Amino acid sequence: MTWLREEPMHLQALEQVRELGLNDAWLAAGFVRNLVWDRLHGYAQATPLNDIDVVYFNPENCTALADERYEHCLKERSPDLPWSVKNQARMHERHGHAPYSSSADAISYWVEVETAIGARMNADGQIELNAPLGLESLFGFSITPNPRHATPAVFAQRVHDKGWLTRWPELQVQEIR
Repeated sequence: MTWLREEPMHLQALEQVRELGLNDAWLAAGFVRNLVWDRLHGYAQATPLNDIDVVYFNPENCTALADERYEHCLKERSPDLPWSVKNQARMHERHGHAPYSSSADAISYWVEVETAIGARMNADGQIELNAPLGLESLFGFSITPNPRHATPAVFAQRVHDKGWLTRWPELQVQEIR
């Protein structure tokens, strides 16, 4: 995705996570979603991120301490970036789901369809996308509840709390499909 490569902070983050070498690692959620919405709205500046969600999948070490170590390593390399690292091999417990089989499986349960996307830089320097629910609605000016998450109140609260419709006024909230 050219847009990710054109933004210095995004490119820096992709390179840092690649160098960390985590299994099945992706920079996800607002990292991709916000940039797409910014570009669709014609904004010249990328919206600052509250955090940079790094998701990975390692069922061999599911401790929060491991996440903290990786996050600390990223913060040492790029202290100006708001890192948040989470092993998706344990996140099913937080949400009462069956164990996830991969990062893509975990992402596929996130609250909004447009948030269920990740990007990474492979060893050859190419940017790959992980969009288990597709890209159509992300580029369609939509905020869509994920039917796999199926908690309308959580969806509505997130839309309100995050102020997406204020920041990106052309977005339309969709119904569960």
